[in-house]
Amino acid sequence: MAHIPEIFAPLMTQKYRIKLYYGGRAGGKSYAFADSLLLLGRKKKLLIACLREIQDSIKDSVHKLLCDRINYYGLSDYKIYEDRIDNKLTKTRFIFKGLREQDSQKIKSLEGVDIAWIEEAQTISKKSWEILEPTIRKDGSEIWISMNRLYENDPIWMAVAANPDNRTWVRRVNYYDNPFCPEEMLYLAEKCKHENSKNYQHIWLGAPLTQGAERLINASCVREAFVPKIVSTTSPLIIGLDIARFGDDKTVFCFRKGRLVMGFESYSNKSNVDVANIATNLIQEQHPLRLFMDIGGQGAGVYDILKDRGYGEIIRGVYFGEKALKTDRYYNRRVEMWDKLNHWLMELPLPQLPCDEDLFDELTIVNKKFDSRGRLQLEDKEEIKKRLGRSPDKADALALTFAEPVYDYGIPKLYGNGKVSVEEMFSLAEKEKNYSW
Repeated sequence: MAHIPEIFAPLMTQKYRIKLYYGGRAGGKSYAFADSLLLLGRKKKLLIACLREIQDSIKDSVHKLLCDRINYYGLSDYKIYEDRIDNKLTKTRFIFKGLREQDSQKIKSLEGVDIAWIEEAQTISKKSWEILEPTIRKDGSEIWISMNRLYENDPIWMAVAANPDNRTWVRRVNYYDNPFCPEEMLYLAEKCKHENSKNYQHIWLGAPLTQGAERLINASCVREAFVPKIVSTTSPLIIGLDIARFGDDKTVFCFRKGRLVMGFESYSNKSNVDVANIATNLIQEQHPLRLFMDIGGQGAGVYDILKDRGYGEIIRGVYFGEKALKTDRYYNRRVEMWDKLNHWLMELPLPQLPCDEDLFDELTIVNKKFDSRGRLQLEDKEEIKKRLGRSPDKADALALTFAEPVYDYGIPKLYGNGKVSVEEMFSLAEKEKNYSW
């Protein structure tokens, strides 16, 4: 196997109860953790639990990463199953679990674990950590944590790294610490450093987002998303439907495939039956994997009609004001969806939005705050409407596409990456309506 960077050597050579690595993009944390665990698992029998907050499917775990590394190194002593990975010689076993699905009884199955790897630990709730930590109790057991910090009050950060004891190893690792960091990533990091220092600190250096920043979504991220970069994608179609409540509000459908938002359709003065009919036609013609809809106010009536028509497997109703899925981090479901949208705008590959100034205003005008429990909260919608002069219906429809995780292994077809010729690019540009460079 390849040499593991020196900065990650304590994973294998030093004994700590908890080993936490954090930092920004391209630091190599996931690869180093995977390689280290595979190597340790070849030396002696271990039970290794790969954990994350939510894992509705094995596809949502590090199972694929481990399989890729096994195949890359040609580790024929490992046998891959759909739900586990075994070493045929040492009898090491990798298992994969989502913590949120584990009640206090089910989680006892982790009591014999030698090493627990928590990936994307910034998403772990306080409750999940409080259940997990005492469960990993085998003599000599360890908890490995890899994370890119989101906020100053990330629960696992506050519990483990804010005041580490002598049995806890905490190390920051960034792209410049990674000897295998691709040249393209180095270029993107330096580009971000010169263009937007605040984004650079968070995305590339792993600094948490501060509570003092007034706006939730950075204007430069939206402008970057307006730049044409994606021709098409094989990702499944997700539709967000924000239904008009009163007055001048509009009913808006948003169409998103992975990193590409294809567009919006807006309607005024439509009855529940009218909206349900439009949604029915879209479902029949475009076959979305999910249609997430606001069921506050008039939305409940539209939802009932669509459900009666047999679309219960496709539609999902969401109350903006209901409890968040992560109640310790977010004030309600609305801010949770908006924050997922916010991070989607900053992730690679960069996404693409329709170049729409109304959408720009709606996305960048929303202020954030924190409640008495330190949870992220958005200002009231009425305050937004006063400043904007209208309801942010397009932005809400887009945010609704992030209501729940949807498993996406689509591949975007990008401009300028060798997958699209210059002739194709200009030909497409001439055909696109209202297209501008």
